[in-house]
Amino acid sequence: MTTDVRTPPTTPSPARRMDPMRKVALAGGLLYLVTFAASIPQLALFADLVADPAGFVRTPGSNTAVLWGSWLEVITAASCVGTAVALYPVTRRVSRTAAIGFVSSRVVEATMILVGVLCVLAVVSLRGDLAAAVGAEADALGVVGQALIEVRQWSFLVGPGLIAGVNGLFLGYVMYRSRLVPRIIPAVGLVGAPLILLSSTVTIFGGWGQVSLVGSLCALPIALWEFSLGVWLTVKGFRPTTLTID
Repeated sequence: MTTDVRTPPTTPSPARRMDPMRKVALAGGLLYLVTFAASIPQLALFADLVADPAGFVRTPGSNTAVLWGSWLEVITAASCVGTAVALYPVTRRVSRTAAIGFVSSRVVEATMILVGVLCVLAVVSLRGDLAAAVGAEADALGVVGQALIEVRQWSFLVGPGLIAGVNGLFLGYVMYRSRLVPRIIPAVGLVGAPLILLSSTVTIFGGWGQVSLVGSLCALPIALWEFSLGVWLTVKGFRPTTLTID
């Protein structure tokens, strides 16, 4: 006598979907890293233009470096707003005021960056259209170029400088209170935000330059906060709390 043992057919398990809150953390983290990476090269790409705007306008040459720098600044601005929008579903659960403040300050920061981009592109146009000018016309163009770059420098100070401290306070408060990431990360941001606010204020009143040694040291903690937050959210995501449960 034989027994027919049949194995019941197995049904394929449904594809495992990523947790919605993990998607939020991943999007926010990646956008922070894009913002961080895209914002660094412009210091070198704009160096010649910032050092001598009048000479840049009057001297024919390649605009490639400046155009690449401008494009990276556009990416920085878009990613800047993207971080706040991506994280909003979580930040609003901690504090709606801080969440809206974070989105608003990131929009202002991005706007300041784009104002600077428009000024730089206007200088490129001056160079392309009127580089052959001589005499009084050349001097006038040099003054216009200098003025445009001064606006760009001030927008760079107010946007990635002053306003970066404001949004650091908003998001740092949310992350520290919620414990969604290790508290040491937002603690760095909460220390760095007042420092960059102070440094930007001193720069406005002529104390030191934004990219001077002192200015760079004051900006270092806020840069470390944004980079470490981006890495943590990308690699680890949010820590499990009641805030991450839909």
